Amino acid sequence: MKTDREFALNFGSDVTLIKRREILLTQSNDNEVVIYIVRNLLVEAGFRIVDEFMVASAASELATNILRYAGKGTLEIGIVRDTRDTFGIELFASDTGPGIRNIEEAMCDRISTTKNSLGSGLPSVKRIMDEFYIESIPGKGTRVLARKWRRYGEG
Repeated sequence: MKTDREFALNFGSDVTLIKRREILLTQSNDNEVVIYIVRNLLVEAGFRIVDEFMVASAASELATNILRYAGKGTLEIGIVRDTRDTFGIELFASDTGPGIRNIEEAMCDRISTTKNSLGSGLPSVKRIMDEFYIESIPGKGTRVLARKWRRYGEG
C-alpha cells in the first residue's frame, strides 16, 4: 500500500493543498467534530450552503464507516485548488481495519454487512462528490479520497 499522501496525490485532479485539518476518529462524538470542521472549511472556500450540508453528510458517512467497521482511523479535510484556480474540498478517509472484500458490491445501494443498515453510505458519498476513489486491501485497511469542486460563479 502506498503512503496516504501518495495515494491522494496519485488520483484525480492535479491539486494544491491550501489548508488541511486531520481528525483522529476513535469515538462516536468525533463525527460531530468532522461535521463542524467540514462546514467551516466549505464556508471558507466559498461554497454554497446546500454544498455545506451535502459534503458534511458525505464526510459524516466516511467517519461513521471508519468507526463502525475499523474502530478507528483518520479523516483529513482540506481546501484544495486545481490548475484552473478552482477551489474544492477534499476528504481523505483512512483506516487499518479489516478492509472491504468486494468493493464493487460495497458500491451498490442497499448492500451492507451490518444488520439494520440501509447500505447507502459509500454510494451516496460517490454521488455527492465530484471525484471518488477507493482502495481497500482485506486485512490492511481502506482509503477513500473524494473531492467536491466549487461551481463557477460561487464564492
